[in-house]
Amino acid sequence: MKASTTDAPKPSRPWRRWLKRGVTLIFFVLVAVLLFSLARNVDWPEVIETLRGYSPLMLVAGMGITAVSYTAFCSYDLLGKKYTGHGLSTGRVLLVAFVCYAFNLNLGAWVGGLAMRYRLYTRLGLGVGTVTRILSISLIANWLGYMILAGAIFSFHLLELPQNWEIGAAGLQFIGFGLLAVAFAYLAACRFSKRRVWHIRGHEIVLPPLRLALMQAALGAANWSLMAALIYLLLPQGLFFPSILGILLISSIAGVITHIPGGLGVLEAVFLALLQHHVAPSQILAALIGYRALYFLLPLAVACLAYLLLERRGRKRKREEARQEG
Repeated sequence: MKASTTDAPKPSRPWRRWLKRGVTLIFFVLVAVLLFSLARNVDWPEVIETLRGYSPLMLVAGMGITAVSYTAFCSYDLLGKKYTGHGLSTGRVLLVAFVCYAFNLNLGAWVGGLAMRYRLYTRLGLGVGTVTRILSISLIANWLGYMILAGAIFSFHLLELPQNWEIGAAGLQFIGFGLLAVAFAYLAACRFSKRRVWHIRGHEIVLPPLRLALMQAALGAANWSLMAALIYLLLPQGLFFPSILGILLISSIAGVITHIPGGLGVLEAVFLALLQHHVAPSQILAALIGYRALYFLLPLAVACLAYLLLERRGRKRKREEARQEG
């Protein structure tokens, strides 16, 4: 999808400048409060004790999987760069996407996925319309990959459900068929639709070419699979990987529905409900603590430093523009 809007700057007014400063201050306060709340609710001694139980080789492998997964996710925004044709460097795009993804996972989509992405990209010189197009490509990539993986796992009964689950195997299979239908309808539209452009509320919506859509699907599926691979690595051996992937996909959509940042508690509840007949609850919780430490907390620490760097560059760019205008 592509939304076309005018990116030309408008004349600035004093009250707008003060409003922007106020919104910026509120944004920083909100991020600080959320970070403090997250840090306060983490059982740090338990996290450290769990990580000590893993071998150094396993931790290195886990960090490697995390790095590759983040690279796949950040590449969503590279598709957005290709789609919009903006002039930011590849390294700058990857850095912005990394920061946004880490904050998104820990603090929720409104902070990381939306507010922070708009803030960082616009401070680097992109217009709001361009950022919206990048965001649309990223969101579609993530959920297109989700639908293909979840559709395949649910449709082929690769996930064993407890008998007391109301939805049942047949209901889950029906959902799987629906997810695959939606995913392939999008890909078919990108390939065969003769009408490529729609106008909705003043925005121009354009379907991407099939090649870009296939790259969206591949990167989205790769990212979700790598997330599951990290949990699979930390769990006891002998489990069925598609089942672990399916449980992660169910827990992720449950986290989105509940609007809990990081799916805190939701991920654990779903894994315990679906996996406790195969693995001891203590082992499940230990693996998920390790997963959160490696995939959520460690990247967030790095992202905080990267965010400060991007803010510094953004302020430098604003000063240079002000001097040129003066």
